[in-house]
Amino acid sequence: MAPTFAGSPEPAPLPTSRTDLSAKDLARVTAITKPTTDFSKPEQFEPMQGGAGTSRKRVNQDAFSHSSANLTFEEEGTFKLGNGLFRKLWVSSPSSTQASDGLGPLFNARACQSCHLKDGRGHPPEGNTDATSMFLRLAREATTAEEQAARADGNALNFPDPVYGTQLQDLAVPGLAGEGKMKISYEETPVTLGDGTTLSLRKPTYGIENLAYGPLAPGTTLSPRVTPQMIGLGLVEQIHPADILAMADPGDRDGDGISGKPSIMRDARSGEPVLGRFGWKAQTPSIRQQTADAFAGDIGISTPEVPRHWGDCTEAEKDCRALPNGVQERLGPVEAPPPVMDLVTFYSQNLAVPVRRDVGNADVLAGKKVFYALGCVSCHTPKFVTRRDAPNKAQAFQLIWPYSDFLLHDMGGGLADGQQVGDATGTEWRTPPLWGIGLTKRVNGHTFFLHDGRARNLTEAILWHGGEAQKARDGFAALAKQERDALVKFLESL
Repeated sequence: MAPTFAGSPEPAPLPTSRTDLSAKDLARVTAITKPTTDFSKPEQFEPMQGGAGTSRKRVNQDAFSHSSANLTFEEEGTFKLGNGLFRKLWVSSPSSTQASDGLGPLFNARACQSCHLKDGRGHPPEGNTDATSMFLRLAREATTAEEQAARADGNALNFPDPVYGTQLQDLAVPGLAGEGKMKISYEETPVTLGDGTTLSLRKPTYGIENLAYGPLAPGTTLSPRVTPQMIGLGLVEQIHPADILAMADPGDRDGDGISGKPSIMRDARSGEPVLGRFGWKAQTPSIRQQTADAFAGDIGISTPEVPRHWGDCTEAEKDCRALPNGVQERLGPVEAPPPVMDLVTFYSQNLAVPVRRDVGNADVLAGKKVFYALGCVSCHTPKFVTRRDAPNKAQAFQLIWPYSDFLLHDMGGGLADGQQVGDATGTEWRTPPLWGIGLTKRVNGHTFFLHDGRARNLTEAILWHGGEAQKARDGFAALAKQERDALVKFLESL
């Protein structure tokens, strides 16, 4: 059944079957995406995680920064131009740089690359490192009838703090104070596994120091977010909605304890219901919208999609609103006009997934078998075939291996942030893709995982799973060390 909004009498017009395939193609897709039962050898095409676009280049610190291997020569040029804009440092207004000013006035970073380090995974501030690749999302529940209606009809995901907006911005242009500093404290909690091994998980507590513009509203919640890796986003965008919706089971009708649900909101431009598939809570339906939201919220740059020259500054932050912006009349009414958005979006859509490593290794195959046996694939769906009618042939009809169902799942109280975002409750998170996870240390120099980087390695990340994943987590904890090590080795091969 198609999902509906509480305020809309019509079903959301999302397809519940593949409208892009012939019967013959559909049979091929069904057969090749069926979960394997043979763990004696790699599956056909398994090394090519990103289909024909998979990068076979040498694995080093730049492993997440290569373009899709099946781009045309002309598209390679477009990708490089987008990369330049992705790395571009914005400056405050007014400036003599022409078309590079408009920063902030409040912001978290001066460039996209500052948050998405080497196009990879962000981290919490550790030691002398800063918090540029991690921030606090701010939100509250609806408090008026109008807000409740907007929320019910999919026109609002949640509502900003009346003073500090949608996220805490710790940086500001000269002459203006940043909003405050994120504060994290950790409590170590011992965990004993089935074979007697004792580990420690660190439980974080979040707060804000030096609030510059008064207190937060009483109902404002803090949700920490590290920046996710950028690889394969264009392929995820071209997974047919029907394939994601087919895996949803919000009422757990099959009784397997897994009740994933889709994140549905209204498209900002058309007003039509769309499927969210990006972000930690699947709150964004497209890469272009994700790009525009990041320009506005993280850097304070206006775009045609989000034309706020002041970024996330609220009406209560009057000094911020009064500062000059970076609009150049000759380029249009926003600071990042359509050509900029086109290039940065194209770049983000075409960062290649690295080729798998060690797929035939005996320990990797053993770990893969354990991964399936524990039921991890109930949420971390191994493979999809993208749409035949994708706008770019580079993403069309590709067998991909993201290991995610892109649905929302209740992960239990241990990982709860208490913040509702659209259809996602305070305990629900989107299943993150696992491709590339084994290269995190190589690319980013750390092994911090989960939405806030609390897990210091993959074992800790698994042990934090709760809610719908509690059975799989407990199964992992009960394994012998050899089996646990094999599972981790499998994940490191992705």
